[in-house]
Amino acid sequence: MDSRGLNVLVLHCHDLGRFLGCYGVPTVDSPNLDGLAASGVRFSRAFSTAPQCSPSRASLFTGRFPQQNGVLGLTHAQFGWDLRPGERHLADRLAELGYLTSLIGVHHESRVRPDGEVARRLGFDEVLTGGQGEVVADRAIDRLVRFADLGRPFYLQVGFREPHRLPGRRDPADVMGFVGDHMSPYAERGVAVPDYLVDDASAREEIAELQGAVRYMDACVGRVLSKLDDLGLAENTIVVFVTDHGLALPRAKCTLYDPGLEIALLVRAPALGWQGGRIVTDLVSGIDLVPTLLDGLGRQIPADVAGLSQAPAMTGTAGRRHQAVFGQLTYHDYYDPRRCVRTGSRKLIVNFSSAPSIMDASQSWHRRCTPRVGLSGPAASHPVAELYDLDADPTEMSNVIDDPHYADDRAALMSRLRQWLIEVGDPLLVGAVGSPSHDEAMSALGPGRGRS
Repeated sequence: MDSRGLNVLVLHCHDLGRFLGCYGVPTVDSPNLDGLAASGVRFSRAFSTAPQCSPSRASLFTGRFPQQNGVLGLTHAQFGWDLRPGERHLADRLAELGYLTSLIGVHHESRVRPDGEVARRLGFDEVLTGGQGEVVADRAIDRLVRFADLGRPFYLQVGFREPHRLPGRRDPADVMGFVGDHMSPYAERGVAVPDYLVDDASAREEIAELQGAVRYMDACVGRVLSKLDDLGLAENTIVVFVTDHGLALPRAKCTLYDPGLEIALLVRAPALGWQGGRIVTDLVSGIDLVPTLLDGLGRQIPADVAGLSQAPAMTGTAGRRHQAVFGQLTYHDYYDPRRCVRTGSRKLIVNFSSAPSIMDASQSWHRRCTPRVGLSGPAASHPVAELYDLDADPTEMSNVIDDPHYADDRAALMSRLRQWLIEVGDPLLVGAVGSPSHDEAMSALGPGRGRS
């Protein structure tokens, strides 16, 4: 088959990390995504470029790091970050190749504006945002039916908000849980509290909610995949399931530890041989999605795309591999500039502020999950640098930055991280990074000369 005629279906969700049965979490009920992994390709060491929504998604859909594409913080409400002029979304690249393009559900990779404006900015024929998972699945199914009738190759991007935290009437006081008003906790197989959290009654209550939200999202994904099969489109479609970053739990989302950056990445394309339950153990970055899809479609990868194609890895042939992957945090709820480099066995984090050591992702005044912490304690500020031996310390609890045994690792990773900052034109190289909120505040103050 000519790969240039293949369809592309990208399914994604919020805040999942790798919290799925196919990634070794036995208490999670995720039969549809587990089935996709079994019939396709599962990447076991894929990482996002950032531990929060907008920067990670901007990287997924442009193939470029946040420092390159301009999304260094959240794109909605008063946060106001946006792709730089000229940055190209995957939809724009595929529309140029004659693809029908549609975005359903979550959009978080450029400035949040009315759907029509988003469509024009990113290159979609249509954008329809919002909706709980069932509504998003209904709309995605409707588009698949329409695309099947039209008989042209399509790019369909489907975003589920779940399992992001959602307010609900059942939430305890001062808490935002995971199930909103349309889902239920799930603990029929028990509860898997991640190793970086204290395993106590309140954590188990919250993780049961998370498991329920994952189960709901998986069922919604399953409906879309089932319709793809029913329409006879599965053989000719590249299916991708990916999440943005790690779980919305303390010491995960909004941190540069592995639980904040780890992502699920499942791909299936029978026509290309991307199938059979293959597991790819190479280091993979979120910036690899765009070049992988373009390569699979037989298209040239643009020179400005920073990622590597993972197409060779999915057929077991030789290809370029990452020796290290990089992550960054600049703005989320507040300014907390951090950068990291991760190899197969080491992680270096450099902190550019004295903010609290863990940015809390619970969105609650009352936190139900308590993070396990290293020797610095729960109320500490960032050290300048952190170094972790991931073989001996996979939960990144023991900072060995000052251990003489790791002096060579420290020097090598510091050099590698600095070189990456130069390559991506990181604004931290010249000083603190301003934000759209700062610009708006200065505008509100009115004209003036500033400091004298």
